[in-house]
Amino acid sequence: MCKISCLQRSVKNKNIFNDTIAAISTPIGEGGIGIVRLSGPLSLKIADEIFQGGHTKEKPSQFASYTTHYGYILNGGTKIDEVILTVMRAPRTYTREDVVEINCHGGIVPLRKVLELVIKKGARLAQPGEFTKRAFLNGRIDLAQAEAVIDIIRARTDLSLKAAMEQLRGGLSTSIRKIREKLFNILSHIEASIDFPEEEIEEITEEKFKKELGLAKTELEDLQASFNKGKILKKGAVVVITGRSNVGKSSLMNAMLGEERSIVTPLPGTTRDTIEEGIEIDGAYIRIVDTAGLSLPGEKNLDPVEIEGIKRARKVLECADLLLVVIDGSETLKKEDINLLKKIKDRNAIIVINKIDLPQRITPAEVKRFAKCSILEISAKKKINILKVKEEISNMIWGGKIEFAGENILTSIRHKELISAALSSLDRAIKPGLNFPELVALDIREAINTLGEITGETIKEEILDRIFENFCIGK
Repeated sequence: MCKISCLQRSVKNKNIFNDTIAAISTPIGEGGIGIVRLSGPLSLKIADEIFQGGHTKEKPSQFASYTTHYGYILNGGTKIDEVILTVMRAPRTYTREDVVEINCHGGIVPLRKVLELVIKKGARLAQPGEFTKRAFLNGRIDLAQAEAVIDIIRARTDLSLKAAMEQLRGGLSTSIRKIREKLFNILSHIEASIDFPEEEIEEITEEKFKKELGLAKTELEDLQASFNKGKILKKGAVVVITGRSNVGKSSLMNAMLGEERSIVTPLPGTTRDTIEEGIEIDGAYIRIVDTAGLSLPGEKNLDPVEIEGIKRARKVLECADLLLVVIDGSETLKKEDINLLKKIKDRNAIIVINKIDLPQRITPAEVKRFAKCSILEISAKKKINILKVKEEISNMIWGGKIEFAGENILTSIRHKELISAALSSLDRAIKPGLNFPELVALDIREAINTLGEITGETIKEEILDRIFENFCIGK
């Protein structure tokens, strides 16, 4: 099976990469260094025109590959910056093209001046993700590996980095290719029996057909089932703290973060908008959202800002992976409490009875009359049982401590949807069996092509453009 897509072959045949791209590949702002990167056939020529060695008279085009050289970037006779220039020759580079990286001082002025100069000399400004796009189209990496690059850049925990690195190494791609190979083998038997009925070709039996197709389906279903885990590894889980005003929601958020992030006062309605922060709990990235206190519909004496805060709180509740419903244990249950408890009975939620450092007027048994959720008793102010809250969050979202042993997992919604579509095609193929071989062959081929979109072997150019436009410029 060919591992280079038709689009890759088409690009290579058209030779559209006869231009040279350039971009600043480090974050804009002040820093120790900043990098201007060039890739393409003019990279070395442009470097020859603008670089003056500090210890050598050789030009960059004479430098050995993977060597760095000290010198200056010149615009005419004017020195723009003191730099370290690195030469990397095709094909053993990130893009499989000639690449030059200029390490400048990390200020916006020298970086901008160097970038403007290389563009003046014949390069053009790179589009978002164009370096990685060229790496894919030139066959150095497949599409799943290319998507892993942006996941590595955006990784927020050690585990999310490990998952992205496994995908970059080709773990997911290898699994998809093996499944496609199995489907190709089944398809070849079916199509051979259709095209050459008179030939002595080993015929695939109904039993063998369903067994082999079932094995491929099981492997795809296992990958599909890993998405919930992968989604948390990649993007984290949204945990929303909710409850009526002045029950200690902001105090709970501050206690979990270990810092004073939300404003806390004895006055109700202090939090007027949603406040979001991220923490790591047992290896998972958790986005904690503190919301404005909820009031009963139609309640009077609310100012416009507080009303807007309540609207936003209700909106963010809808997209939460987990709710932390805070109740003031030093007071009897209010109408707002009961109203909220009834609403969350079918949601993934933890009920937190706060202020146990004060005399209690609520018991867990009383709360359970309205919602059968996990209940914890805490004091956010005294930081009592905060660790138990974090442990229960981990249990509710992940089922305990998150572990990643290098297995293939889905982290991309694009991959999940493609696998779902492939499974639907295989379901259609299995249902009639071999009674209608032409239709079965059509469904299996559709599954093969759909899976090929994950690795880029059957990708359309417009979809490719949509993927890479999410990358940053310079990568």
